[in-house]
Amino acid sequence: MRGSCDHGPSMIKHPHYLGLEEARQVLAEMGVALSPRQIKRAADMDARGRRKLPFFVDPIEGKLKIEKNTLRGIYMTAQAEAENNLRK
Repeated sequence: MRGSCDHGPSMIKHPHYLGLEEARQVLAEMGVALSPRQIKRAADMDARGRRKLPFFVDPIEGKLKIEKNTLRGIYMTAQAEAENNLRK
């Protein structure tokens, strides 16, 4: 007979959404210094309706937002790809 499995406190990570200025600050902490205009351009839609970064309009506030870990992940992935391309 199996006993109950207690894995301790839940480790669910809740999303943390950032506005444009907060996103710019997170990138600055990572060493990516963008001007307010540059971060705004990354959030603006191009002619095809796509954004350079996955910002979305918050349905409650009506402001552009991005998930913090997604933003960090994009830059970490881009760095890893650049390093891999260097070795080829």
